[in-house]
Amino acid sequence: MGTVKKSALHGRKDGSDRGVAKNLEISFLLDFYGDMLTDKQRDVVELYYNEDLSLAEIAAHSGITRQGVRDSIKRAEGQLLEYEDRLHLAARFRSIEKVLSAIVEEAGQIEKLNDRYGGAPEIERSAQNIIRLANKLDED
Repeated sequence: MGTVKKSALHGRKDGSDRGVAKNLEISFLLDFYGDMLTDKQRDVVELYYNEDLSLAEIAAHSGITRQGVRDSIKRAEGQLLEYEDRLHLAARFRSIEKVLSAIVEEAGQIEKLNDRYGGAPEIERSAQNIIRLANKLDED
């Protein structure tokens, strides 16, 4: 996203990563809660955050004013953040991803230790099953 859009919507002209982090967060929340927005809000937010269109481009595309686009984006941002505050789906998803990653790492360690200290086939099979199941959950 260009500096003009950051300053236009977020009031940041310094080019810091804070605006980028917020943009990624809103895109992430849009994946979870986008269907809870109106079609118009979802389309405008999608164009702004995921397609990287400017407020003026979205206004021309949507047939509303630039200020109307900005207001719609700000309102949708507020709703997405409120949904997350109440439901915590995105936070839960991130937590599950971290736990699955840790499970896979631990199962890999079990495999290595098993190889080092005797190589019991049952332990090897169980560690591989844990990794396979965790990876399957991560894919879904």
